[in-house]
Amino acid sequence: MSGRPPLYAELSRSLRAQDPFALATVTELELEEGPTARGLRLGAKMLVRPGEAPLGSMGSEELDRIVARDALAAVERGTTVTRHYGSRGEARRRDVTVFVEVFSPPPRLVIFGAVDFTAALAHVGRLLGFRVTVCDARPIFATKARFPMADEVVVDWPDRYLERIASELGPRDAVCVLTHDTKFDVPAVLGALKTDVGYLGAMGSRRTHDERWKRLLEAGAEEGALRTRLMSPIGLDIGARTPEETAVAIAAEIISERTGTDLPSLRDRNGPIHRR
Repeated sequence: MSGRPPLYAELSRSLRAQDPFALATVTELELEEGPTARGLRLGAKMLVRPGEAPLGSMGSEELDRIVARDALAAVERGTTVTRHYGSRGEARRRDVTVFVEVFSPPPRLVIFGAVDFTAALAHVGRLLGFRVTVCDARPIFATKARFPMADEVVVDWPDRYLERIASELGPRDAVCVLTHDTKFDVPAVLGALKTDVGYLGAMGSRRTHDERWKRLLEAGAEEGALRTRLMSPIGLDIGARTPEETAVAIAAEIISERTGTDLPSLRDRNGPIHRR
């Protein structure tokens, strides 16, 4: 390992630690020989990690700066991309093609409430590639035996657990509150609002939603943040009734929010949640 270049040593370390990073590689050059092409070469690499200085170089200080910025954005989204630049990082040019390969841990799905719907949602979450956590403050219900499909089962209060993992949650992650008890769901929603989690949903009837909304405002939640971020009642309006159907509706809403697809959510509809 000691004989390897620093970039590859750090890449190997990041892979073992499952830290998020991007490896940017020059895959095409369409430049004639001359001053603008000096230093640029096919195969040049740069390792970009959140909170760390980039390692390696594309061959141009200006290009490095722009590629590092775009690579960090790709890490945040969790998407591998191909970008085109001028020799100094100019936009709308195709002199240099850079392949930005993103390596990141799987997105997280945190489910609060060890209830009947939780097992179904945990199953669907695992199928979609999420790292699933079930959290409930009641040890008699929050057990690995009840939720073997979850990656971890945590016995803790929602606000305390969220405070512990807040820095780990980002736009790719989801928090689903499936309890109907205000001493659980209000702290869970308040805690999730303080994070950068990309999806926040809460289960319940429209009456439960109205009562929870009132208690959230009383507890200090900003109404604008609730209207923007909280999906409640949770899930797309597909007429789901069973735990399995409800899990599909929730997962579909998570995907819809992530992709920016405008689909009918229960939050944006009126009338009963369950059709006759």
